[in-house]
Amino acid sequence: MKEKIDKLAINGGNPVRETYLSYGKQSIDQDDIDAVVNVLKGDYLTTGPYVAEFENKVANYVGAKYAVAVSSGTAALHMACFAAGISEGDEVIVSALTFAASSNAVLYCGGKPVFADIDFKTYNIDVSKIESLITNKTKAIIPVDFSGQSVDMDKIKEIAEKHDLIIIEDAAHALGSEYNGRKVGSQADMVEFSFHPVKPITTAEGGVVTTNSEELYKKMLIFRTHGITRDQEILNENHGPWYYEQQLLGYNYRLTDVQSALGTSQMKKIDTFIARRREIVKKYNVAFKNAKEIVIPFEEDFSNSGWHIYVIRIKAELLNATRKEVFESLQSENIGVNVHYLPVYLHPYYKNIGYQKGLCPVAEKVYEDIITLPLFPSMSNEDVVDVIMAVEKVISYYRK
Repeated sequence: MKEKIDKLAINGGNPVRETYLSYGKQSIDQDDIDAVVNVLKGDYLTTGPYVAEFENKVANYVGAKYAVAVSSGTAALHMACFAAGISEGDEVIVSALTFAASSNAVLYCGGKPVFADIDFKTYNIDVSKIESLITNKTKAIIPVDFSGQSVDMDKIKEIAEKHDLIIIEDAAHALGSEYNGRKVGSQADMVEFSFHPVKPITTAEGGVVTTNSEELYKKMLIFRTHGITRDQEILNENHGPWYYEQQLLGYNYRLTDVQSALGTSQMKKIDTFIARRREIVKKYNVAFKNAKEIVIPFEEDFSNSGWHIYVIRIKAELLNATRKEVFESLQSENIGVNVHYLPVYLHPYYKNIGYQKGLCPVAEKVYEDIITLPLFPSMSNEDVVDVIMAVEKVISYYRK
């Protein structure tokens, strides 16, 4: 295999690129830097006014009444599971093809993740499989908007209402995406977004949960601050204006004002970022649509994805190569490919607590074939051409 990669890298003299192109990257400009510096020069680095400003920006953008910002997307999922009342003995249905945080949050609350298989075309949760997984212990569903494509929320809501379940939409990939013409972020009971550097906008690390429920909103507010409140309306006692109470066991999941200022500045550019991602995806789709060895992403009519990632599926049976060989060959061309994701239950930790291979065969099959290509707003047209050329070069080299 190494011999093949070496030959490929020198095929035509040199790799397609001289420098490495990562699969994802933040887009930071001078306005972002100035916003952060302004906070650093001010009175509040944390627990100040910039957090609420950022939360309002996100809530207004997605059309939700409330938003609660926290220190990471994982913290946001944990907070949502807490607000949903997930506890010991509860079961939560989760998509199998996702980052581990989607189901880890259930475990943090003492619940049990129940993994649902995915649709072979969209890689989102297979809605037709959900009802068969519901038991008298099921309390919630966590569908994932894989790559930014919205799940079929109407069908999921119909199931949830029938069985009295809470929906926590994992939209870590989907800020700026749309479902039936409306921004993702207000259709589920709670919707989680991530602000990791490779996501649609960044706060370096960070996350948020949006909701239209005042009850859930208040639960999340207290959870992110150690379970402590100063709200005089709910205090058990009141010793004076200094007084606060810890009313439950919460966490320090606060987002800082420094990060919130960066997020607020980034939100001003979200539509530009999403437009550029969609431009790049169109170029990829045109370039690869007739390549019989590649399956390009499929998108349902109800979804207008913001395209956090661009995932192709390799038909290895048409190549003299495995997915691993194709992956390593693209890396040798300085294209920073990735794979999203190993089905969660195949991680050693999950195997050790009783989950077994074969649980979700479609997710396992898709995992064996997928490769994520570079996609981020600051990619130049030349970068896009380099990716296309590298993919075509590798596929041509290994074509049967």
